[in-house]
Order: sequence, then structure tokens, then C-alpha cells
Amino acid sequence: MTRENSNVFSRFMGSVANVEPNEIKAVWLSFFFVLTLMAAYYILRPIRDAMSSDWTDAELSTLFTATFVISVIVTALYGAACAKVRLSRLLPGIYGLFSLSFFGFFVAFRVMPEATYLGKFFYVWISVFSLFQVSVFWTLMADIFNKQQAPRLFGFIAAGSSIGAIVGPALALLLVVPLGKSNLVLISAALLLVPIPIIGYLEKLKHRELQHGDESLAEGYGAKLGGNPFSGFWDFVSNPYLLGIGLFLFLYTVISTFVYFELKNLMTDLDSDTRTQIWSGMDLAVNTLSIGTAFFVTGRLNTRFGLAWTLALVPIVIVVGLLVVALAPMLWVVVGMQCVRRAGNYSITRPGREMLFTVVDRETRFKAKSVIDNVVYRGGDVISAWAFTGLSTGLGLGLGALALIGAGIAGIWALMGRYLGKRYQKMQGQ
Repeated sequence: MTRENSNVFSRFMGSVANVEPNEIKAVWLSFFFVLTLMAAYYILRPIRDAMSSDWTDAELSTLFTATFVISVIVTALYGAACAKVRLSRLLPGIYGLFSLSFFGFFVAFRVMPEATYLGKFFYVWISVFSLFQVSVFWTLMADIFNKQQAPRLFGFIAAGSSIGAIVGPALALLLVVPLGKSNLVLISAALLLVPIPIIGYLEKLKHRELQHGDESLAEGYGAKLGGNPFSGFWDFVSNPYLLGIGLFLFLYTVISTFVYFELKNLMTDLDSDTRTQIWSGMDLAVNTLSIGTAFFVTGRLNTRFGLAWTLALVPIVIVVGLLVVALAPMLWVVVGMQCVRRAGNYSITRPGREMLFTVVDRETRFKAKSVIDNVVYRGGDVISAWAFTGLSTGLGLGLGALALIGAGIAGIWALMGRYLGKRYQKMQGQ
């Protein structure tokens, strides 16, 4: 690229996405990093979700419980690894291990295609992977970019997540019939190897071009965090700010689980291929909607109105949406509600929530964040899944009544977002 073209591109990035010239390389690498991760996951997601309609609410709640238990174990192992293993080996190793595990599933599906227990284990492992791989990515982002850069840049980076989440289900939609589900798992395993070299280069850019690292390259990426392997759990339960983030995420999972279970039940009478196509179609719609918002709206929303309103915006929209669902509890109304909810989360709420971790220290960022992102999230899944089962199966409540309960929960979620945003702004000033 010539100097003139480079200057034009820099001005374009500055005017459209509010990216400074010295941030362009790091932003685009981060963009393609998360794009690849999400494409790998979204190839697998429709396969996983199509399986759920074959199981009862109680069976699915049991799988949610198993996912929570395994998430606790994986998070504890990750905390121990953070204390003992250099980050230069730990972070690439995580994606390498997930890639290897999916290659193992590819072999297992070819050998035992009809094994019911294999499908359930696959469902649980994909659920663990879906949160853990994104949590590690955003932990790295909060470490690469500082608290002044995050409000401007995280929305643009999150657009890469949305594009990857379009590429993944598009591939699943097009290739599931000619290639079969097992070969899609193999493609996902290969994609997870792509981000490994990007991690080291991003850390170098942090010190050489972003120039805000407080430590040298050897002391940062080449060092171990040390400390108590389980300090992330203690930091979470003893820090009111982190507890607030955990509660905010917990309320989000309650809404998500309620909507997910209703969609699963409404699709019970459809065949497996039709379910896969509907889930893939929702993924495409969600992430198409997310891209424009993340590219052009999120950063400006943060800088103009502040994080307090940014975090409260989507919950307020969800309150209105759930009231609509209560009045018209039909499949396509719930599908539309799911699309709006997820698009708002990916493009606005998730980047905003990740900004909250830029004002904490590095050990907290790597250890406590994984507890919140994985253990709290999956704990919320378990509690809300069994609560839904009790309300729907035990008390016999219909979708309309459940939507009204969800609207009340979403209102509390909005208030929690306002509180966290104001607390973040106070800590950022300090």
C-alpha cells in the first residue's frame, strides 16, 4: 500500500470507525481473530441446537447442569494454568486443544454415528467451548487495548464476531447436506488453528505501536501471572464491582434460556433438517443486523451517551419485545424476538460488558473474568433451565405468562446495567 493510499485508508478508518492510525493493525487483526473464532463455532451451533428438540425439558435441563459442572472444572484448570504457564504458551494452547477435541469428535461421529450419548456429550462440550473461547478472546482484548481505547474500538472489533457468525451458519446451511455433519466438525477444527499466530503478533503490537503496555514484552506475554490458581473465584465473590457484572450476566442468561426453551418446544414437530435450517437462518439474520450496528453505532453510542445507557439499552428493548410475545405467543414472533435479543447483545451489550474489565488489574482480568463468563453464565443456565421446567411442566404456564415474567426480569437487568455503567465511569476517572 502506497503512503497516499495508506493516508486515505487511515482517514477513512478514523472518520467511519473512530480508529487512530497507530491502532489500525491491532484492530484489524483482532477483527479477523474473532471472525475466525465465531465462524468455527457457528458451523457447529446449528448442529448442536437441532439436537435439542429430540430431548425433553428435563433431559435438556440435565445437560445444562452437566455443562455447568464441566465449566467449573475447566475454569478452575484455566486459573491454575494462568498461574503456572506463560501466556505465550497458554493462550495459543487453549485454541489448539479445542481444535484437537473437535477432530476427536469428527472421528467419533464417523465411527459411532447413531450413539445417543455421543450427541449429548457433543452438546455439552460445544456449550462449554462457546463461552470459553470468546471469554479468552475478550480477556486478551481488554489486555491489548486500554480503557481509553476500548469504548471507541470494541464495537468495531465486535463486528468481526458478527461477520464470522454469518460465515459459519452460511457454511453449515450450504454444506450440511452434501458433506454431512461430521465433516462440518472437521472444518471447524481446522479454523481454530488460524488465530494461534495472531495472538503473539497482537502482544507485540501492544508494546510497539499501541505503546501503552506497563511492562516489557518479556515481562508481559512471556511471563506467568502467578498467584493462587483459585484466586479468580475469591476475587469474584469478594469484589462488589465483579459481583455486579456477574449479576448482570446472570439476568441475561435467564432471559436467554427462557426464549431458547420456548423455541425448542415450538419446533418439536419439525424434522431435524428443518430445525437446522431455522437455527441457521436465525444466525444469519442476527449477525447481519449486528454488523451495521457494531461498525457504525456502538462506538459512538458509548462516547456520546456513556456506558450506563449503552448497557441499559438492550434490556429496555427486550422488555418491550417480551410484552409483544406475551400478546402473540407464536413461533415466528418468538423467532423475531430471539433475533432482536441476540443482535443487540452481540453488537451493543457484549462489547459494553467487556469494557467493564479494562479498569481492573491484569490478574483479575485473566482469572476472575473467566469465572464470570463461564461459571456464572452456566450457573444461570442451570437455574433458569430448571426454573423454566418447573414453571412450564410443573405449573403448566404458557408462553404468554412466561414472557410476562421475563419482561419483569429484563427490567431488573436494565437497572443493573445503569448501575454498572455509572460505576465504570467513576473507576475510569480514578
